[in-house]
Amino acid sequence: MHQKSVLITGCSSGIGRETALQFLDEEWEVYATARNPADIETLGERGATIATLDVTDQSDVDRVVDRIIDEQGRIDCLVNNAGYGQLGPIEDVPTEMVHDQFDVNVYGPHRLTRAVLPHMRAQEDGTIINVSSVVGRVSFPGTGVYAGSKFALEAMTDALRGEVEAYGIDAVLIEPGPVETQFTERVDVEVNGGDKTDGIERSGAYETIYKLLDDTAALGGSGPGAIPPAHVAADIVNAASSTKPRARYQSGPVARATVLGRFVPDAWRDALYGLVRKFL
Repeated sequence: MHQKSVLITGCSSGIGRETALQFLDEEWEVYATARNPADIETLGERGATIATLDVTDQSDVDRVVDRIIDEQGRIDCLVNNAGYGQLGPIEDVPTEMVHDQFDVNVYGPHRLTRAVLPHMRAQEDGTIINVSSVVGRVSFPGTGVYAGSKFALEAMTDALRGEVEAYGIDAVLIEPGPVETQFTERVDVEVNGGDKTDGIERSGAYETIYKLLDDTAALGGSGPGAIPPAHVAADIVNAASSTKPRARYQSGPVARATVLGRFVPDAWRDALYGLVRKFL
């Protein structure tokens, strides 16, 4: 049996790094990528093949996928993990920043999916795993742009799953809740180089929402119910290793509880948000 190969994006920290390590433990041939190769040198020391990959650059995508095919002859799994969060009320986020968000979180996975699918179809096997978020199913005030990108990723993956099933290919969504990573510190830094609300055009109408966004614990990281990235990585590796993976994996108790909010009447959710504002 051939050694299975996996391409993982966004391996500089958190979920991506842990995922690479767990695939290595399972003796996969791991291609760990990041925009800055210096961030993943330690993964190279552990046995991964490291490569520079900016998911917004089609030439980067083609180069890395072609390299894997040249060296391994196939690609068994793609993990679209690279992403960042753009926070802020819808009115205050410039359209250019919305485009940047979607370029990384939506167009990036689309570029990579298109690049690997011809090879997976030829081998009649493969798994595409898209790392989404619980906010890809339930959106909250102040997270609309980020949630919108994850809603889009969810819809595309649902469509993809039915499109590629006949070729022996699986499409899987990972939906974490809060995770103990540097995500909240890195929000927007990846693209805009500053604080999580840099570039926002504050209208002055949503200060209570900004107060909530300033509380990073409320968004995950050290917040209640946060899980270690290794928990999410385990779900990813399990999905990649399964002969019949589930369509969705909710990582952590907060994720499993929050997705139930889809079944709560909109008026009830809106009333809850109004109640939260009164206490800010």
